[in-house]
Amino acid sequence: MEKIKLEILGLSPSQSQSGSFALVLGEEYGNRRLPIIIGMFEAQAIAIEIEKIAPNRPMTHDLFKQFAEKFKFTVREIVISDLREGIFYARIVCSDGVRETVIDARPSDAIAIGIRFSVPIYTYETILSEAGITASSSEEDEEDKPEELVRSSSGRPQRGFSEQLKDMTVDELQRMLDDALANEEYERAAKIRDEISHRN
Repeated sequence: MEKIKLEILGLSPSQSQSGSFALVLGEEYGNRRLPIIIGMFEAQAIAIEIEKIAPNRPMTHDLFKQFAEKFKFTVREIVISDLREGIFYARIVCSDGVRETVIDARPSDAIAIGIRFSVPIYTYETILSEAGITASSSEEDEEDKPEELVRSSSGRPQRGFSEQLKDMTVDELQRMLDDALANEEYERAAKIRDEISHRN
């Protein structure tokens, strides 16, 4: 079966399942999206690697990479390989340079590991046909829009988090960054870090 390459398009809190996140993958040369609901821990593991934030101690997926490097094997690719009764399955394809080994994994763990090795993510047409969502041009335009004002319950516009950061001093931002890292709020930390980088 021919594989279709996927890219990570977004990661956001799930609107349907509290405490979960929606990881949205998109086909490289098409407009279909593959949303996968994942847990908070795996979402953080993916987010901190995408944002290149170094946690104070290695997380589980970082440990896997260190383990692999010590034993001289590497990950070659990630494949979202199956969809059964609404549950996605994945494979981590590994090699020691001589033999190739395939490891069964949850997609969230497989992707968190795959991005640490900078390897491609694939799936099959059957899975995209069954679970993929075709993005309309209006949805694609929404993805390209900058962060907009958030409205409060009263309907009045409130400034988004990134806008609020612009009014803070570098010292205040650094304290917020330290707190966010200590509390493992990596997505928040990434926004603070980006604001500090813009000042330098």
